[in-house]
Amino acid sequence: MHDVERVLRARARLGEGPVWDAATETLPWIDILDHRVHRFDPATGGNETWDVGEVAGCVWPARDGRLLVALRTRVALLDPATGALETVAEIDLGRGDRLNDGACDARGRFWIGTISKEEGGAALWRVDADGSARRMETGLTVSNGVGWSPDGGTMYLTDSPAQAIHAYDFDADAGTISRRRTFVDVRGEEGFPDGLAVDAEGGVWSARFAGGCVVRYAPDGRETHRVPIPAPRSTSCAFGGVGLRDLYVSTASVGLSEEEIQDAFDSGDLFRFRPGVPGLAITPFG
Repeated sequence: MHDVERVLRARARLGEGPVWDAATETLPWIDILDHRVHRFDPATGGNETWDVGEVAGCVWPARDGRLLVALRTRVALLDPATGALETVAEIDLGRGDRLNDGACDARGRFWIGTISKEEGGAALWRVDADGSARRMETGLTVSNGVGWSPDGGTMYLTDSPAQAIHAYDFDADAGTISRRRTFVDVRGEEGFPDGLAVDAEGGVWSARFAGGCVVRYAPDGRETHRVPIPAPRSTSCAFGGVGLRDLYVSTASVGLSEEEIQDAFDSGDLFRFRPGVPGLAITPFG
């Protein structure tokens, strides 16, 4: 049994993308629709906020102490001390498309997906430290959670409307992916797979948007755990805390009726539980 606790009364419209920053022992996360980057400090319970002035898809720590933020069509570095943004890469997207969820591989390259209004119109991009951007995958619709197996040989990528998590062979030296296949197919189940995190045993934890839970899949794709979250729109998850033994879960309140919010008053808040297995350390950008 997993005891899920609310750690921050955030009331986010579309809370997303938590990630553990080991250098500061804090949890950056975002509210996409309110254009805000947040940073939660578990030691104090405090939460810093920066308004980035436009839709932000995700956030990730950088080696120089700044925070890498995926904005609508560009990737930028946010200076927490001043709030200043410095563009790293401009990405040429289709009309109406925007950047969404992403993560850095073990070499510090940033893999960032997009959202398209057209089925199959989204893509996955790789942004290197020098600001170069390369399209690595196409045929997606809402590219979401990205993660890697403990040995780094497999990359996982969620396409939410397809209700699938894909797996790829990952070449760390070349920074390339190949041999796409379906890791998990949840068609027919409630909700959509959203953000994900990988644990030290190779289990993939997937937040289920409109499903009110986080689901763990073994490396062979079998479901092993299903943890209810007291907010129906679970959006993403990340390991953090001492020994990376906590799993933080972001949620959303957007689109819920007044009656639904009364039934799930904690929607938009930040949660945490002990999954029983530690996570993997992330690599900062650069």
